[in-house]
Amino acid sequence: MMLGVIGGSGFYTFFGPDARTINLDTPYGAPSAPITVGTVGAHEVAFLPRHGIKHEYSPHTVPYRANMWALRALGVRRIFGPCAVGSLTSELGPGSMVVPDQLVDRTSGREATYFDSGGIHVAFADPYCPTLRAAVTELPDVVDGGTMVVVQGPRFSTRAESQWYARQGFTLVNMTGYPEAVLARELEMCYAAIALVTDLDAGIDAGSAVRAVDVFAEFERNLVPFKKLVHEAVENVESERTCTHCLAHEGVELPFELP
Repeated sequence: MMLGVIGGSGFYTFFGPDARTINLDTPYGAPSAPITVGTVGAHEVAFLPRHGIKHEYSPHTVPYRANMWALRALGVRRIFGPCAVGSLTSELGPGSMVVPDQLVDRTSGREATYFDSGGIHVAFADPYCPTLRAAVTELPDVVDGGTMVVVQGPRFSTRAESQWYARQGFTLVNMTGYPEAVLARELEMCYAAIALVTDLDAGIDAGSAVRAVDVFAEFERNLVPFKKLVHEAVENVESERTCTHCLAHEGVELPFELP
C-alpha cells in the first residue's frame, strides 16, 4: 500500500532523479504540483510539495482538496505531513521536531470538506493517526505531543494573538495543517503531521518579530536532518495498514464514489 508525504515550506523534493513523475487532475482541479513516486525502505512513496515546486501557493490558496484527492487516487492511504511551525513556548526552540496530537482551526473561508451535500458528519476528536504518530515518536530527539493552532495566513500573528494562543495552552502555530488533516479523515486516509520549529512566535520572543526570510533560513538549516527524520518515519511504518481510528465512514452514505 502506497504511503504519501506532503512537503511544506522549503521541502520541495524527496527523491533523487530516478523517481517517476505523475501528472493528475481531479474533480477539484490540479494538485499543487506533479506527484513524484519513489521508494523508501520497503515502501512505495508518493511525494507532493504542498506549496508547489517553486512555492507558488500561499497557505490560504493551496489546493488542499485536489492534493488529498490526487494522493488517494494514486492508492495512498497513509500520509505524513511535514510542516514548518512557530513555537508558542520557550521550551520548544528552533530546530525542535514535534509530532502534535491536537489541532485547533483558526482559519476562515477555506474549502474544508468534500461533503458539500448531505447531512454527513465525521469524527475528528483526535485529528492525527495514532499508528503513524507512533512511527515518528519512536525515533530519537522527537517531541511527542502538542496542540497546533492553524491560522489563516499569509500574515504572521500579532503579539497579542500569539500571547492569546499561548494562554490557551497551544504549543505550535502553523498555516497549513487545516484543512489537510480533516480532508484526509474524510477520505479515510491515515494522517500525521511532523512539525519543524523555525521560530519563537512574536508574543513569546518579545524582542523580535517573525520574518519570512528568517523562517526559510532556519528551515533550510534543518532540512537535511528533517528529511532524514521523515525517511526514518516512513521506514518505521508497517507494510500493512492496521489502523481503524481513521476509518470514518461507518454508517455514512457518501454523496460520491471514492477514487
